[in-house]
Parts: sequence; structure tokens; C-alpha cells
Amino acid sequence: MRKFLPILALTVMIAGLLPSSGSAQLVVTSPDYGASVFAFGHPETTVRDLGLMANAGLRWARFDIPWRSVEASCRNCFDWTDLDRTVAAASAAGLKIMARVDRPPEWARPVTGLVDNGPPDDPEAYADFVQQIARRYAPGSAKGTINAIAVWNEPNLNREWGGAIIDRNQASQYMYLLKLTYQHIKQISPGTIVVSAGLSPTGTNDGTAQPDDVYLGWLYEDGLAQSSDVIGMHGAGFGSPPDAVPGSNPVLPGPWNYFRRVEQLQGIKAAYGDGAKPVWLLEFGWPANEANVDGVAVANPHPEYNFYAVTSEQQANYMVQAYQYARTNWSGWIGVMFIWNIADPTWTPANEQFFWSITNPSGSTRLAYDRLAAARASGELP
Repeated sequence: MRKFLPILALTVMIAGLLPSSGSAQLVVTSPDYGASVFAFGHPETTVRDLGLMANAGLRWARFDIPWRSVEASCRNCFDWTDLDRTVAAASAAGLKIMARVDRPPEWARPVTGLVDNGPPDDPEAYADFVQQIARRYAPGSAKGTINAIAVWNEPNLNREWGGAIIDRNQASQYMYLLKLTYQHIKQISPGTIVVSAGLSPTGTNDGTAQPDDVYLGWLYEDGLAQSSDVIGMHGAGFGSPPDAVPGSNPVLPGPWNYFRRVEQLQGIKAAYGDGAKPVWLLEFGWPANEANVDGVAVANPHPEYNFYAVTSEQQANYMVQAYQYARTNWSGWIGVMFIWNIADPTWTPANEQFFWSITNPSGSTRLAYDRLAAARASGELP
């Protein structure tokens, strides 16, 4: 593992979250370094991929916990085998963990039926399950620690909410789920950080989605400030460099197409009196128009990327520049920035996420990974 220079960045202190039993206070640098990894459900590559993260100087692993994989057959019927293994492997690699919890089991949706992702018919069932996670992997647990839990993903998209119409009422439904889950977690593990769902950057408002800025305002109207320790956001850069002013690219005029969309959302937070609360980017990155896959150049076959894919060289440079921009301009409120992604070992070029990856499914690295690792090792990214 590489050695790194002392951290010079300002720190975001997650104050008051850890128990007062002598445990060290969790310190999150501003920014801090993380990536999404497909560790759960892939025992053959978990140690390999977590090791890649640690060797690149990443300090946080973000992975999904599919509810249906742990409490599959009935309520209170748990199989912790794979999650125990994943948490232990991340701890052994020296990584802190943020886990996202969604994907309910069929028994939790008897009325609405099982779709890939949708809310449970009884929100209490979800809150109870997440509480069990917080209990089992609380700070100081012998099984390892899940430091932070994100409650759901992109609820401003109907594909993440069971196909329902996304409107003001639906935002209140998500907020109820978050409030309930926040209370359940804090009852059992005050030291577990609760992160609101990252919202999809979009300008669509036709019922299949709602713009992230509008939706965030609705959540604040319903009490987001009181039911979260960290505000989750997504920061896709698409076809522009990280310092580009939103709207400056005539091909991509919508402000949601820019990394700095995050600043606009931070402004909404501040307007609701919550500006000092940390923001974590649960996903950020740039899709490439091609990838070096184990020595073979593979073109991105997805036509939707024609307007906003970047070269592999740009992807690598933008990744480093994004952390630098955040350190210079967002210090004090930006926390962990999770790169999207360490590749799922089952992906092929047919998966559009494949071209966001900084590694290959085989475990070999791409230019963005190499550039990031070098910047961390040299102190360019302290």
C-alpha cells in the first residue's frame, strides 16, 4: 500500500454522532476519497477490488446492500453471511464504509408486486431492517463497522420508486421513509451517519422524474434538515470539465449536466438554514467514449453518449481536477466524494456503466485509476 503525505485539507467533523465511550471522533476530510464498488454478492473479487481501492489512496468504500438478499424469505428471516464477509473485507483493507440500502424483497411488496426497485408497502419494515444493520455493524462492533447508511437511491426517478408518478406527494412519501429510518437508526446506534438519498441530476418533470433542485426543496419543506446527518448528492460531469460554469456548453445547456450543479444544490441547502451540513457526492464521474480493456481499445457503443462522453485522457484528468476544485472551492461543507465506479466483475461493454469505470471487470486498471493513484501517492491530492 502506498504511503501518503499528511492531510492538509480542512476537515468536516461529523460532530456528536459517535458514542461518548472514548471512541475517536470520525473525521472526514474535505474532500475525502471514495468509490462505489460491487463488493456485496461477488466473493470471488471482493478482496481484489477493495485492495485496488486502498492502493489508489481511496479511504471509503460505497456499496449497495440489496434488502432482498439479506431478509429474503420473510420478515426477521436474516442471512448475514455475505454482508458479514463484505464488511470484514473492507475493514481488513482499512476502508471506511458507506452502504446504500434498497431493493426490497417480494414479501415487503405484497400489494404492489416485486419490481426491480420500489418502496415497501410498510415503511416500518424497511426501517426495522436498516436498524438491524445499524445494530450489527455499529461503531466498535467486532463484526466491523458500517460508518454511514444512505437511505435509498435517486427517489426523484420513477424507476427507483416502483414506477410511481414522481410528484410532490411522492417526495413526501420518501421523506417519511427517511424520517422513520433516521429515528430507527439513532435509537440503536447514534454513531451511525445517516445520509439522504443522492438525487439524479435531471431537468425532467413529466412524472417519470422531477428536477433534483425542485425535489431537494420539497424534501427540505418536509423536514430534511432534522432527519439527516449528511445530504447525499450526485455530481456527474458529462461532457464538460469540473470547473465549467453550468450552462456554458451550448450542446448541454441544462445546469444538471455539470459537476458544479452541486453548488446550486448547496445554495438550496443554505436557503433552508442547512448550509453547514456536510454534502457527500454518492456518485460522480465522467463517461468515456472508449475504454482500454486489458490492452484492447473498445469504443462506447451507447448512442446516448454521443453528446457528453469524454476521452479516456479527459476522464482521468477531470477526476483529479474534480477533487482539486472541491478542495479549493467547497472546503468546509464537502465530505466524501465517491467515484462512479470500480467495475462490476460481471459487466461487459453492453452495460452503459462500464464506460464510467476506472477499472476493468478483470481487475486491471484504466488511465483514470492510474492517474488518481499517482496523484494521491505524490501528494498532488493530499
